[in-house]
Amino acid sequence: MSSIPAPPKSSIAEERVNPSFPVRELTYWIDGGRRVTELKERIMLELERDPLWRVNDHPNLSLAETRERAMSKIRRLADLATSRPLEETMTRMSIISVVDPGFWTRFGVHFGLFFGALQGQATPSQMAYWMDKGALSMQGITGCFGMTELGHGSNVAGLETTATLDERTDEFVVHSPTLTATKWWIGGAAHTATHCAVYAQLIVKDQCYGTKTFVVQLRDTKTFALMPGVNVGDLGKKMGRDQIDNGWIRFTHVRIPRSHMLMKHTKVTRSGDVIEPPLAQLAYGALIQGRVSMVSDSANVAKRALTIATRYASVRRQFGGSASAGASETKLIDYPIHQYRLLPLMAQTFAMIFTAREVTANYEKLMGELSDLGDATGAAADDVIKNLKETHATSAGLKAFCTWMCLNIIDQCRQSLGGHGYSAYTGLAQAYSDFAVHCTWEGDNTILTLQCGRYLVATALDARKGLPLPENLSYLRGAVSATGGLSGHACKGDSAEQVSSLDTLKSAWSSVAANAILNAVRDFEAGLGKGLSKDDAYEFSSASRLHAARMHTYTYLLHRFAAQVDQSPAALRPVLTLLAQLFGAHSAVQHSGEFLQSGFYTGSQIETLKGFVSFACSEIRKDAVSLTDAFNYTDYVVNSPLGRFDGDVYEKYFELVTSLNPAKPVPYFDSLIRPLLERTDETETGPELEIDEE
Repeated sequence: MSSIPAPPKSSIAEERVNPSFPVRELTYWIDGGRRVTELKERIMLELERDPLWRVNDHPNLSLAETRERAMSKIRRLADLATSRPLEETMTRMSIISVVDPGFWTRFGVHFGLFFGALQGQATPSQMAYWMDKGALSMQGITGCFGMTELGHGSNVAGLETTATLDERTDEFVVHSPTLTATKWWIGGAAHTATHCAVYAQLIVKDQCYGTKTFVVQLRDTKTFALMPGVNVGDLGKKMGRDQIDNGWIRFTHVRIPRSHMLMKHTKVTRSGDVIEPPLAQLAYGALIQGRVSMVSDSANVAKRALTIATRYASVRRQFGGSASAGASETKLIDYPIHQYRLLPLMAQTFAMIFTAREVTANYEKLMGELSDLGDATGAAADDVIKNLKETHATSAGLKAFCTWMCLNIIDQCRQSLGGHGYSAYTGLAQAYSDFAVHCTWEGDNTILTLQCGRYLVATALDARKGLPLPENLSYLRGAVSATGGLSGHACKGDSAEQVSSLDTLKSAWSSVAANAILNAVRDFEAGLGKGLSKDDAYEFSSASRLHAARMHTYTYLLHRFAAQVDQSPAALRPVLTLLAQLFGAHSAVQHSGEFLQSGFYTGSQIETLKGFVSFACSEIRKDAVSLTDAFNYTDYVVNSPLGRFDGDVYEKYFELVTSLNPAKPVPYFDSLIRPLLERTDETETGPELEIDEE
């Protein structure tokens, strides 16, 4: 007697009975208040009801159709972006980044990168000029961002494109001197952009002053013909985000007015004098924005992946049950191994959500300080520079590890769907392809991690000299002894409550991060002891620097998560505390060797911590669906039949597949299949051989 399949709708409905927390209140807390939640819901409904924003047929579109549909959305959104309040525009874009990430990139290239370059690097008069030309409204100008080259990406200082001042004509001559100087991966260049914010080496009177930004016109704004000396090509099919028309650009002695160099920081006069800013680091403040935004992107995309995987696990039944009694099979979410597979990812996602909130607020505060500072110097400027360095390093580490974390979450969720995860229609295969680029754009993750590690080593050396520690490294005060080694703090007690408390986990991660930083410092100093230069000593210690950045970033995530738990409403605190504990404990188990090495946990305490992880997963399992409900993505945004709110996964999956792939004659039947079936074998067969019987 076969088992009786339980109706999927009732399977998911029973998951929502008596959650341990008020779901709507958690949504408000995640979003930042009821008003923001209601704004998001209005925008999601508008997108869902707009035929232009259909997304469920994306897997069936060709490259040309994908790009054409993305462009059809530009006009409408451009008008909305300039006519609606900034908060609404930013909220709309955060939702679109999940709904249609490729379009979000195409739109964001102009508004986020090109216009962002103007905002961060143009003087007030230059900004007024480009605004008048239509740089904000896209009325007369569509922009792209020309930083990366065929031979250079993360090493911006090594870019080969040149911009040489011609004092006779008061112009810059922009040129690609080599093949590897060709601008590469330039979103919007292939089909869309009329202008480009080009990063090039400033050369005045045969002297190079480093990489600066120049606005170069690519196409005639009336005829759309390429400007003299400009060559553009299409990079074609990519791993993901086909909506964006990435291209290459080569410049052959292209002349632009001197005023088209963005001169908020470095200035070049008519007579060829170069005036460098007193605080050169300020020019890089705007570059942090992309890294900060990707922490939020990672959280938002992870929320969608977990919604799909968790809801499917709550309706999919596999094995178990008593066939003789006709009982239903067991839900995937009821298997401990499936809980262990998904629920630590849930904890990671909440850690990213709350960290993104804090790092975004810190970034906005910093940019306000930079704006108020102007060209001032002195103690106030020194404090701002310290904050800039800290934010730069922190955002570099967070960008790297949050994007790596999210990419893993997407793929683990995809694999948890079993064979259905391989289908383009279930939502996670394309999500993986679209998100993978986050690990290399705005700085390759490994390079960014090393930047963070370099800052950690330099800061630890400064602290040894008695200089004050920045807030995000304050844990070093308690973890490092007066002699420069670990202070010897260790976990006291062997019970699960003692080993896994949030305070204990914060101390544990502080100890491990401090140990990793001290190891990196020792490797750096060993390099110096070998007679290496400072830069070469940093390279000598690169492996330990990367590891230190990893441990520091996990520590930062846990501390930010714990801070948000402390500030959360009382009704939410128990479930959020458990999630924070799961994040800290599971991450510790995954890196258990580090905790043993630092001496914070013993082997038996690690075993206790493993037991706590299993316990926490079983407890959070009871609220798993309710936690994804609190993410508050509509079925339209989730865009997966397996992640439907009502649990009707099989009906909707079948309907989607059959509607997008209607039965029709096979186009190559007569040319290929029929000849295969009707071919004749013209060779003679050999005689049948009898098997000798012994």
